[in-house]
Amino acid sequence: MTDSAPKKETQFMVHQWGPCLAQLKVHDGFIKQLMSLAKSSNTPHNKHLAGIIDKEVSLNKELVIPNLTPYIAGYNQVYEQYTGVKQDPPPQYLLLSAWANFQKQHEFNPPHDHNGELSFVIYLDIPDELKEENKKFKGRHAGPGSIQFLYGEGNQQYITHRSMFPEVGDMFIFPAALKHWVIPFKSDVVRVSVSGNVDRVNKWETKPFENKGEK
Repeated sequence: MTDSAPKKETQFMVHQWGPCLAQLKVHDGFIKQLMSLAKSSNTPHNKHLAGIIDKEVSLNKELVIPNLTPYIAGYNQVYEQYTGVKQDPPPQYLLLSAWANFQKQHEFNPPHDHNGELSFVIYLDIPDELKEENKKFKGRHAGPGSIQFLYGEGNQQYITHRSMFPEVGDMFIFPAALKHWVIPFKSDVVRVSVSGNVDRVNKWETKPFENKGEK
């Protein structure tokens, strides 16, 4: 005896889980501006950071804000899509700090998190020697010079980390409390990136920059 009832396709709903990590590209003008600010700064930022990196310098926040604003606004749009929660009114943010990392051979950032609400990193220069070293890597993560984000616990059935080898112009925006680390490399080169922290502020606090969206 056969089952004559019509067969129905099973419908699955996949639930999004964990922190909202966004990756995007920044425009060339912003990269050039950040590189100029990084090279001209002589103000060490190391005492505020976890990195095993000799040269980490502070950037002028007021000069970074205008070009940074549309990307933070874009993250809020992504966050609303990710969570399904409308932020009304849109949040305002204050740039707490911005700094440049001149990462050399064998230097690295151990697992750490940041203060504030959101953090970001933008990659300004990735030498060809490092790219070639990364291509030759045969392991399971993204290899030398990669950035890895960590969240939660569990066995290999769970997604508890994301590991990416960045390209020039890549920007990652993520919750400041999300632990992450930067893997060292052996190439005798310098990789340059800029990082920063922003915090949510109330309308009456001073010097916020509004999320008006990218025009």
